[in-house]
Amino acid sequence: MTDTPKQRIKPQTLRGFRDFLPDQMMAREQLIDIARAVYRSYGFAPIDTPALEYAEVLLGKGGEESDRQVFRFRDQGERDVAMRFDLTVPLARFAAQYCNEIGTPFRRYHIGPVWRGERPARGRFREFIQCDFDTIGTLSNSADIETLFVINDLLERIGIERFTIRVNNRRVLNGLLEKCGLQQQAVSILRALDKLDKIGRDAVQAEMVEKAGIPAIAAARVLDMAQLNGTPDAILSQLDGMLEGSETGQLGLQNLRDLFACTAQCGWPEGRVVLDVSIARGLDYYTGTIYETILGDLPGIGSVCSGGRYDNLAELFTTQPLPGVGASLGLDRMLAALEELGRTRKTSTPAPVLITMLDPQKVPQYLLLGRLLRQQGLGVEVYPEAKNMGRQMKYADRRGFRFCVIAGAEEFAAGIWQVKDLTSGSQVSLTADSIGTYVQQQLRS
Repeated sequence: MTDTPKQRIKPQTLRGFRDFLPDQMMAREQLIDIARAVYRSYGFAPIDTPALEYAEVLLGKGGEESDRQVFRFRDQGERDVAMRFDLTVPLARFAAQYCNEIGTPFRRYHIGPVWRGERPARGRFREFIQCDFDTIGTLSNSADIETLFVINDLLERIGIERFTIRVNNRRVLNGLLEKCGLQQQAVSILRALDKLDKIGRDAVQAEMVEKAGIPAIAAARVLDMAQLNGTPDAILSQLDGMLEGSETGQLGLQNLRDLFACTAQCGWPEGRVVLDVSIARGLDYYTGTIYETILGDLPGIGSVCSGGRYDNLAELFTTQPLPGVGASLGLDRMLAALEELGRTRKTSTPAPVLITMLDPQKVPQYLLLGRLLRQQGLGVEVYPEAKNMGRQMKYADRRGFRFCVIAGAEEFAAGIWQVKDLTSGSQVSLTADSIGTYVQQQLRS
């Protein structure tokens, strides 16, 4: 009797989802480490929330489009649950649930995966990491301005030299809609306006007429305001006349004036922060200042760090006012951009040092040297077998080690180790006690 052959399952991932090889994870973790360091430098504390929430927690917060993208199902207990589509809505639930414990103002950062059932595209996937930071419990415009500082510091620490942070304020847009008597259609109008960069003025105007049900002349007026250009002062001056008599609009203008007055003193390059009245941000919960960050060398990839102020998001969970403001680094989009720009270094090891093994009788010495260097703060891998040196060097090159430490019979007899820099090709002879200092100096130079 013969065994029935097993039917093999094709190893593959779902569309829009990905596996990550070590070199990809190294690049991701490096970006996460930078984001974490910048956020912590401003006093943001880490939190975490579940991947799954009750569906009622998530739905109806970001708008119809985000609701359509939510992965929603019934679990084994027949509860109506959904996977978080961002980290901001769970934060509102979290803040309402623990407000008495955390106090306000509360600064948090949260780095974790989110899921959206949208069409996969360049730098856009159905599962992706967000790196959020938010300030909860204050209406102060200083929190909005400092959010801008964090975005700037984050991009600079990543090593991006040319980028623009585009800023607007939802109150400015809402103020114009009030003056035009279009408050009831505000959600549909702003959703259409958010597509201006993607589909152009004519298509946006047509969508406003069709979906928002407003006259073409009213849609044109909104677009005229959205497409104002010039310096921040020049645009603000034009907006002042357009929004005369609108308390909402004037408050938005004052917030923007204060923001640009502050950034003018930062010494940032000209054009680093611009006023772009066309920015609406697609999520319905934004109420004030909004931000989008565009790379100067790769504008087509879209915003790599976005966010804004949301003052009413927590009101469905608590009667306590919990206004917030924050932004999120789009990790995967930023990585896609860095790869296109040739700014990522291919390495699949977190350890800069490889200790090769030539003499199988000296295994303890190889392992003890590795332990010594780790005690000095270095990442070290010891090759596990005494193999041909060519094979070990090929392994070192493929994995992306910076240094190889080599010792055979002659080196052990002399009490030295050969340390080869695989980047420059230089090689020095050192005692075990001096290797750590030498490698650390080379890594810093």
